[in-house]
Amino acid sequence: MTEIFTGSFTQQEPIPDAGIAAALAVLQSGRLHRYNVAEGELGQAAELEQEFAAAMGAKYCLAVASGGYAMGTALRALGVQAGDKVLSNAFTLAPVPGAIAAVGAVPVFVEVDEGLKIDLDDLETKIGEARVLLLSHMRGHICDMDRLMAICDAAGVQVIEDCAHTMGAKWGDTWSGRHGVVGCYSTQTYKHINSGEGGFLITDDPQIAARAIMLSGSYMLFERHLAAPPVEAFADIKLDTPNVSGRMDNLRAAILRPQLRNLTAQCDAWNARYRVVEDGLSDCAGLHLITRGPKERFVASSFQFLLKDWRKSAIRDVLQRCAARGVELKWFGADAPAGFTSKYDSWRYANPQPMPNTDRILRGVVDMRLPLTFSLEDCAQIARIIRAEVGVVWQAGAAEP
Repeated sequence: MTEIFTGSFTQQEPIPDAGIAAALAVLQSGRLHRYNVAEGELGQAAELEQEFAAAMGAKYCLAVASGGYAMGTALRALGVQAGDKVLSNAFTLAPVPGAIAAVGAVPVFVEVDEGLKIDLDDLETKIGEARVLLLSHMRGHICDMDRLMAICDAAGVQVIEDCAHTMGAKWGDTWSGRHGVVGCYSTQTYKHINSGEGGFLITDDPQIAARAIMLSGSYMLFERHLAAPPVEAFADIKLDTPNVSGRMDNLRAAILRPQLRNLTAQCDAWNARYRVVEDGLSDCAGLHLITRGPKERFVASSFQFLLKDWRKSAIRDVLQRCAARGVELKWFGADAPAGFTSKYDSWRYANPQPMPNTDRILRGVVDMRLPLTFSLEDCAQIARIIRAEVGVVWQAGAAEP
């Protein structure tokens, strides 16, 4: 009998009861705006910032409206101007080049390697073209951060880390987001903690933190931030920094605080599901699994594999066959962007240059969400279905001539 998977790849876990109760309390108070607090009240957003900074070992934290806003704010806080070049991965999602373009800067894309990480050899050749690298840990894949930081430090390049897919992950003993000068995170629904939309910016630099807080639209209420630099840091910045409003509100912060306390357990649960799928696809003819670095302590809320050097028609056949059996796969090699799978050559506003090595790799990248609403048996069934359908198409002759 042919197996059919009946689960949803977009259904997330419910918000914890503690988050629902805290959100109801905010709604009942009517004080949703982060600076609208009662006498003696700290505010959910301010407390969340303090808790996230502590969790990541950072001095300062700002809670914002989205991960994309966090990246744009980080670029502005580092002084990136219109016309400046900013290095970034060729394999990422649209908010990353979008944040660069939003400040009027120009993305300079760096090739991707077969581990789906930034190609550090190509980075070395391009490092002199910009003074900022917006590094995307795309789909949770963390490159050799020791080598990357050595390259950037030697060239005087500041690193902003896009940790939308690596909240709770580490390289060695260091949290993702703590190698560069700024770490940016997302709390959008499909990320590691869920407020629908939202994000964080963390840094140890008081001037960057002060500028970010003023940019977010703090008016002159920066003293209400608990994870902020001392008031002296705002002395000149408060009058020279434009308001580009993008604050997080107390309602979303209330939802997030209980989830943050459970982050480690959630990360472990994702990785358990990842390992089941990985085991189920090991030694599958024609399918290449992604090799993880020995110091990479990842959080696998999604799963990727390569159908390397396959004909496009054969890859489409695999996707269609899996979809017919209930398994929803995304493909980064399609000719036109669809949903979350746009890629560097579809961002025409960035004037991208051809990147043949990246094109070859992205042509074979297949992507799948792993929501925690899946059981381990669900993951085993999904792997069996993928393995079977890849096998059928591979046996029929999938490789490019």
